[in-house]
Amino acid sequence: MSADVATAVVHGTVAAGFEEVLAEFGAVVAEENGESGAQLAGFVHGRQVVDLWAGPEVTGETLTGLHSTTKGAATLVVALLVQDGVLELDRTVAHYWPEFAAAGKSAITLRQVLTHRAGLIGIEGGFTVAQLADDRVIAELIVRQHPHFRPGSAQGYGGFVTFAILGEVVRRLVGRSIQELFEERIRAPHGLDLYLGLPEAQDGRFREILPWRATPEMEVAFDANSPNPHGIAGISYNLNATPAFTPMDVMRLPNSREVRSLGQASAGGVGSARGVASMYAAAISELNGRPPLLRPDTLAEFTTIHAPGPDLVRGDAVFALGFEAKGLSYPFLGARAFGHTGSAGSDGFADPRSGVAYGYTRRRAAFAFDAAENHRLAAALHRAAVEFDR
Repeated sequence: MSADVATAVVHGTVAAGFEEVLAEFGAVVAEENGESGAQLAGFVHGRQVVDLWAGPEVTGETLTGLHSTTKGAATLVVALLVQDGVLELDRTVAHYWPEFAAAGKSAITLRQVLTHRAGLIGIEGGFTVAQLADDRVIAELIVRQHPHFRPGSAQGYGGFVTFAILGEVVRRLVGRSIQELFEERIRAPHGLDLYLGLPEAQDGRFREILPWRATPEMEVAFDANSPNPHGIAGISYNLNATPAFTPMDVMRLPNSREVRSLGQASAGGVGSARGVASMYAAAISELNGRPPLLRPDTLAEFTTIHAPGPDLVRGDAVFALGFEAKGLSYPFLGARAFGHTGSAGSDGFADPRSGVAYGYTRRRAAFAFDAAENHRLAAALHRAAVEFDR
């Protein structure tokens, strides 16, 4: 199916009853003259009901950078290890990784890391792109870092460091990386088009993240409101690095072959909307004959709001364990909806109450990291799903 909606040609399919989602997606891409390079996928109770795409060089099979949407995939790995009884959330990080205790970090727990309450938002002096590509290098550097606020006293988003810390714990405990476990336990068994470490053979499907479009006035306003590079938010986004690391450098990270080949677990994932939505569908629903990845007790633990905010880096961001609490950012969802956004505008979530799983990517970055269309698209998918279930 293809549809000419305003000036945007939309490709793909929707199930009967989900035509509203097609119309909303067409309107969204038309507002940017089709240049967003967007993909949208949706599942209901494990059945795919939406598979749409639009934009230059973009197909349903296109892979692009996911930025922090990657954190959802990494959190699923951690959740499986907790479910297995291998990891204990209230153990200290130093219990598994003794060197981590240096510089006032001996009492920090895994739960505090997962809820961004560990005080570890980045490092003094920042990271180079080569360092950011490799979770093991990030972990080595974080050992010497003092917390930026007293652990447990506040919430501060650890943009690039959170899953490097967890990754080192996982390596020490089971001898495998988060990336290897994601491949073995989640991606390969379900055939997901989402990678934490993109194989070279798949690199031809990757399309680079493109810079956002903005008028000079918009850019001036954005710069005026950008965080101090040496403040809490600036350190979290690595703006304190030398040479200078800018918001555009954040956008370009997955364009580095080294970053996407190593699949840094906080921001280096690569995938499609199908891949993101399928992952969340697999978390809560039977998919392709396989049972849900997460048991009800694990879902309850990982979808309970632990850190209500405000967040010292992201303002009103609210977290469960590792995941963003999507029921607060999208109020039409259930209280235990969970997922994670990415800087260029990607997003993914699952709503156990309605059975909806959602995935969205865009190749051209959304201005000022704000892809507000996710709210419209998620709402349309949810409305159609509710009607579908009646």
